[in-house]
Amino acid sequence: MNKNNKNIVSIEDRIPKLKEARKKKANRRLVFYMTIFFFLISIIVYLQSPLSEVKQVTVHNNSFIPDEEIVEISGLSEKQNIWAIDFAAIEESLENSPMIDKVTVDRKLPNTVAITVQEKEIIGILEDEEGIYFPVLESGELLETIEHQSFTGDAPLLIGFTDKEYLAKAANELNKLPKDILDLISEMYWQPTEENKNNVLFYMSDGFIVQSSIRDFAEGMTTYPSVVSQLDPEVKGVIHMGVGVYFEAFEAEDDEDAANEEEPMDESETEESEE
Repeated sequence: MNKNNKNIVSIEDRIPKLKEARKKKANRRLVFYMTIFFFLISIIVYLQSPLSEVKQVTVHNNSFIPDEEIVEISGLSEKQNIWAIDFAAIEESLENSPMIDKVTVDRKLPNTVAITVQEKEIIGILEDEEGIYFPVLESGELLETIEHQSFTGDAPLLIGFTDKEYLAKAANELNKLPKDILDLISEMYWQPTEENKNNVLFYMSDGFIVQSSIRDFAEGMTTYPSVVSQLDPEVKGVIHMGVGVYFEAFEAEDDEDAANEEEPMDESETEESEE
């Protein structure tokens, strides 16, 4: 009898503990659900508030296309919801630009969108007769839809190329040049003559001029550094690169021009003396 009483007392003692444990479990469940509820409410409030709006659009790795133009093509603007932006559509839109090769668009929290572009390789900048500048790709393609009013100096300035066939030839040869030599070319002039349609002049950043042929100047220009190293840097002139390589100083040209100008004077003086 005593043993049964002990069992009854033991069960009665455990009932409050079980109730307490169930209450704690129910409270924890309630706290969990309330946390989720308020978290979801916070997300909804955040998405509807100015905190989720785009505050800044940054552009990276571009050198020729202005930031403003890239942002305009992307269609991005402030006050857009940063979570509602279709990045794939923006990348596709930008990659349709003739100057852009690849694009990545990233979300930078809390409210910045970063556009990183990889431009197509520009081998030169063509200046037309009206002083407008157009990029020329390494393929020789002239991007006539992209014009600029000023020259930035990011690539050689191509002048006088009124024939697209010769422009393509020039681009093909320029593309063969090592970057360190390409960077030395400030301006390239196409100066065809009746005897030689391929005649070109290069104005170099170190003050020398190189005369060559549009057909194969890349091969000759690779020797430019070694040729210049043998010249007096104080004496500028024209380096002729054809079948052979020779240097003609500007002073020598001036002396020759002066001599040519003096010849008529000598003839007239001779006639006067004969009279």
